Amino acid sequence: AIIHAKAGEYPVARRYLELALDLADDRETHTQANYWMSQLVQDPAEKRQYLQNTLAYEPTHPEARRALAVLDGKLKPEEIVNPNDLPAFQSQRPNAERFTCPKCGGRMVFRPDGRSLHCEYCARGETLQTTLAGEQDFVLKMATAQAHRAPMQTPTFACQGCGAQFVLPPQEISASCSYCGSNHVLRSTREATPPDSILPIRVDFAQAVQNLIQWVQKRGIEPSGKVQPPRAVYLPLWTFDIVGNIPWSGYVTRNKRQERVEGEKLIHFDDILVPGAPKQADILPKITAGFNTNAALPYDSRYLAGWLAELPQMSLAEASLDAREQAAHRARRLISQEQSNLPIQYHTYSTANVSVSSFKLLLVPVWLTALPYEGRSYRLLMNGVNGDVFCELPERGIAALFRDLFGV
Repeated sequence: AIIHAKAGEYPVARRYLELALDLADDRETHTQANYWMSQLVQDPAEKRQYLQNTLAYEPTHPEARRALAVLDGKLKPEEIVNPNDLPAFQSQRPNAERFTCPKCGGRMVFRPDGRSLHCEYCARGETLQTTLAGEQDFVLKMATAQAHRAPMQTPTFACQGCGAQFVLPPQEISASCSYCGSNHVLRSTREATPPDSILPIRVDFAQAVQNLIQWVQKRGIEPSGKVQPPRAVYLPLWTFDIVGNIPWSGYVTRNKRQERVEGEKLIHFDDILVPGAPKQADILPKITAGFNTNAALPYDSRYLAGWLAELPQMSLAEASLDAREQAAHRARRLISQEQSNLPIQYHTYSTANVSVSSFKLLLVPVWLTALPYEGRSYRLLMNGVNGDVFCELPERGIAALFRDLFGV
């Protein structure tokens, strides 16, 4: 049937497919037959029925989900690309949004209360909506060019206040004009996957300094150089929901005898985290436990007014591979635990039936600084939501670390 369908011999292909649907008793044949029937029929209602039948047998079938999304208007046919032959990116002049007070023309800045903007001059306020963000369909996004691209271009645009030219590094999407101080945020990022959710910052500069002081008072090391004040930045964090079935096999040793063990592990992992900022990817996970990703809000550029923000330096496709690898390791640990924590020898497993169901590209707030000590500089991160601190410096105590800088 498939051979005839690919050759354009549709009546013959349909006869074989109908025969397969009548006679076959296995799930794989019914899945394939329903999907290929959906490709042959022209009536939208009939096409929808075959696609829904396909998904009833295999809920993660990517081609069927994509075709159904086209029928529902969620995905445009012209947006679907071949990931091995991506169209050339058409560079366009970036469009930035400037945040100024409509009352006095002063600079508007997001207040670290998680919900409002305020004017630095007349104190006029503006409250933002706080509805929770949803997740995106991974399969549908993977059909587009955005899912396979990371930021490459260097945005250059003119300040809407004084006309000065901005140049942003490829990963940054917000900045303040060096001449007039106006806050700007890029409206869109057509080249790569844009952020769709955000955890607004809730720790301001004064609180960040106080948290650092309280943290270092429990330790006792003098810095070997000047400590720079902490700076706030929104860093990108991917979250992935992964589902599937992992067949596995191996051997365990019980009572000095080797026994063969095998089985299937059903998995459903919610919000596997993949850092998108390469410079902080190794230590950002140390504070991600303090981020409640389910409390993320829909992305709004106003949250970035007055704050730096970065885009991920990897594509959605690359990040999903990292998430699948994490899921495989996590599943392997669970399988071992189910075998009374006996080490499984010659452990083999297959992730062919594991898929990503949904994702978010989340911006999370952190405070960054570096601690100089004994000729080295140690990175320090603070969770911008709850104030948790992590530092690369060994746990030996660092009292008076910020005394000279903050006067305490």
